[in-house]
Amino acid sequence: MSLTNPPDEVAARQSPVWSIAGRMSWLHALKTLLIVAAVGGLLYMGLVRELRRQDAKLVASKLNVLEHLVETYPLHSEAIESEVEHEAGDEGPLRYYIRILNADARVLQETPGIPAALPVAAFAGHEGGGVAATECAECAVSADGQYLMATRRVKSAGLTEPVQLQVALDVERTADVLHRYAWTLVIVLGLGVLLSAWASLVVSRMAVRPVQDIASRIRAITASHLDDGPNLASRPWPLELQGLASDFDQMLARLGDSFTRLSQFAADLAHALRNPINNLRGSAEVTLSRVRTAEEYQQTLGSSLEELERLSRLIDGLLFIARSEDPRQAIERSIFPLQRELAAVQDFYEALAAERGVRVVVEGDAMVTGDPMLVRRALSNLLANALRHTPSGGTVTMRAETGPGGGTLVTVSDSGSGIAEHHLGRVFERFYRAEENPEAPGAGLGLAIVRSVMRLHGGEAHVVSSPGVGTTFTLEFPAVG
Repeated sequence: MSLTNPPDEVAARQSPVWSIAGRMSWLHALKTLLIVAAVGGLLYMGLVRELRRQDAKLVASKLNVLEHLVETYPLHSEAIESEVEHEAGDEGPLRYYIRILNADARVLQETPGIPAALPVAAFAGHEGGGVAATECAECAVSADGQYLMATRRVKSAGLTEPVQLQVALDVERTADVLHRYAWTLVIVLGLGVLLSAWASLVVSRMAVRPVQDIASRIRAITASHLDDGPNLASRPWPLELQGLASDFDQMLARLGDSFTRLSQFAADLAHALRNPINNLRGSAEVTLSRVRTAEEYQQTLGSSLEELERLSRLIDGLLFIARSEDPRQAIERSIFPLQRELAAVQDFYEALAAERGVRVVVEGDAMVTGDPMLVRRALSNLLANALRHTPSGGTVTMRAETGPGGGTLVTVSDSGSGIAEHHLGRVFERFYRAEENPEAPGAGLGLAIVRSVMRLHGGEAHVVSSPGVGTTFTLEFPAVG
């Protein structure tokens, strides 16, 4: 024989275990990473744009200065030669390359090193990209991206034909600055994200600590320690947990009440079963103590049969109440007039009422949706209870009417001894008996069955009583349909 685990248990074992604090910390770290990466990217793009704008501005400025010199001084003057030949030094922060061409594209002057870096053809027909036209309309980027170039034709002092000026700025250092800035940004952002993840984990653990406190309180709960310790709602929980703490306290209260009712039910059931069983046992022992006549045996059997019928009714009532408390229990519903059921119950108890000298009156009529047999059972229990407590010459009135909101009301009123106020809150409980005499007939299930019938119909049962005046039971059914 092979044993297999239920699918839910297998799935529970295979499911990964994750921590709320860990998930919160990593989600926060991911959010921080996305935000910081977006901000860092914007900062980097802004720096690139600003450096490129500054480079273009420098090239345009240098081109304007060179144009002024060429228009003012002869080409081989000391001012122009100094400007052309001494700009490509490695000592300065900026490295310029300058070339002057005549109309035939022959080099007149150029900065040392420019032929190897940028030949004349490098400036011809090359379109730049990423350079603001407002800073340098003539600027273009070299093919290798290491130079920012600009050309312009100007008139030269002492020459009839214009000359072409070529100016280039080495932007490799700018690229190095951006590269170092990018790596610095990545390292700083990475450390920031790790620090944020660690801080988020610490904060998340602090945030879920109240949940752990509630869990420890739950672990301490047992069937015998439901009421140990203060209520959870009495502690200053966070706003998100206040509802949970309150609901948990209410659940504990319901569980405590259920355990109390269960214990009381077991005690009442044992008490209810003990009397008829003791009666049966005592009667049998007495009968068997000596030889009896046939009539005596018959009398004993008749007495035992009465006790057995009492036990049968008790068991039937308990089974009915247990079934009615099952939320899956359904009843067959139909729409029928209440006057018909009231009249049937009145006819059934007519002989008993006449024997007790009590008058039973039926008044009114109304339609109700439900199970006629169950409704008749509830009415029978109420009428039997009223007849039991109404003295001779009294009256029991059963009335049906349409209540407010379209519901149906059935009242059973008697002019009997009434019920003391301290009993009213418990008369619908199982095995509860308001009579002071423990030998009074009944097992205390009649009104509990009435309440169960009303719950099956979605209605309610109420009682109003005044000692010495009488008692009125009200059955409130929902609207028809």
